[in-house]
Amino acid sequence: MATNSKRLKLDDGPDDGSSPLQNFLQWCGRVGLKLNHNKVYVSSKGTVADYGMLAKEDIEEGEVLFTIPRSVLLHQGTSKVSARLEQGKESLESSSGWVPLLLALLYEYTCPESPWAPYLSLWTDFSSLDQPLFWSTEERDTLLRGTGIPEAVERDLANIQREYSTVVLPFISKHTDLWNPSTHTLQLYTRLVAFVMAYSFQEPLEEEEDDDDEEEEEEKAPNLPMMVPMADMLNHVSNHNANLEYTPECLKMVCVRPIRKGQEVFNTYGQMANWQLLHMYGFTEPYPSNCNDTADIPMANLYTAATQGIQSDLDRQLVEEKRVLILEMMGEKAAFIFGKQGCLTDMELHTTLKVLCMSREEFQEFRENEGWEEEEEADEEKVSLAFSNEGLPGLKAPWQCLIHTAARLTLDGYGSVEGSKGGVCGDRDRMLVEDKVQLAGLNPRQRRALQVRHGQKSILDRVLVLTMS
Repeated sequence: MATNSKRLKLDDGPDDGSSPLQNFLQWCGRVGLKLNHNKVYVSSKGTVADYGMLAKEDIEEGEVLFTIPRSVLLHQGTSKVSARLEQGKESLESSSGWVPLLLALLYEYTCPESPWAPYLSLWTDFSSLDQPLFWSTEERDTLLRGTGIPEAVERDLANIQREYSTVVLPFISKHTDLWNPSTHTLQLYTRLVAFVMAYSFQEPLEEEEDDDDEEEEEEKAPNLPMMVPMADMLNHVSNHNANLEYTPECLKMVCVRPIRKGQEVFNTYGQMANWQLLHMYGFTEPYPSNCNDTADIPMANLYTAATQGIQSDLDRQLVEEKRVLILEMMGEKAAFIFGKQGCLTDMELHTTLKVLCMSREEFQEFRENEGWEEEEEADEEKVSLAFSNEGLPGLKAPWQCLIHTAARLTLDGYGSVEGSKGGVCGDRDRMLVEDKVQLAGLNPRQRRALQVRHGQKSILDRVLVLTMS
């Protein structure tokens, strides 16, 4: 199977024509959402998630699987509360930009007369959402240590709490004819944030032709999330066979490569690593299916590597001066990203290694001559090749040493992990992935965390081997 479930949904119950799924499909017909009934159907059987889409017959590239009128999309502009949200838009500004959509969802989800009730009733209380946002702190810290997910979740939770208390609650308290603080609580708001994370879509911004009209550029509408019924029923794999296309009148799910009868129709959420899929959607692709998997080497680990073996305070100060200059040149880069084929942030890594390995005299000259202008003109193609898997073994020995040490420090950051069979670390993760019996004995959270850890460690292990000069 190409992937684990995209995310779990509630059991649909018996197929008696009155189940949530049947009510939703009937609603689709009433609102003009056209499903290609000759070629596809929605089912909870034979799919990798509770719901998914399967091919009734062979489908060729270019065939339209379903069409969604823009009037069916759910966002702050189509909700019944759109006028109230527009009136208060200045007070609803936030770092996420999601508050208007979330307020619309708070209203529509709790309104029995909502036009989207058959769609939203597919999620009775959002208890099926299982992103790490809903794991215990102990689970996150134990199962996901080193992956970057616990830190991301802590930022999410802090932002949600702050956004609700400073923006949402004051607004709904002023508009109690539409919202009720007792009903539209922080808990429900958090569930809806997870719902938007897992199920929303963002329309790609059109690429503008080069012009000097900066004012027109500034007036372009922001790329805000929206809920897209039916499209969110499709599961994701990196090697997908369908894609959502946007037109002024409607959205279309189009087959992008042949799908055989009985096969599942898979959409794509973009080029996403397993840690991103788990963080945002609550699922992973089994190792090694995800061709977009990545592992981060924190910039701090590269600085630590550069200070190893330094004896004098003067040399340590030099490394700190280099670090400060690198931050001035590139900004607060948190990490260097490695994929299955090499470094994806090669230009940044090239610049950092070059500066860190300069002698005191070279660094002084580089700084005085504002050498970062030279870096902007570096041959991107050559740099990309140098930091690919093929190029890493040919890097200068000091550069290889820094990368190797930083990768080792990063691997050490995963520590030990408690699995259902005891301690899990190092080769233990590899053994679990390869042992189908033990893998089946893990609970879903342990299994998904394992896929994230093992995928990242495998990439870092490869970096270690390629830089072992």
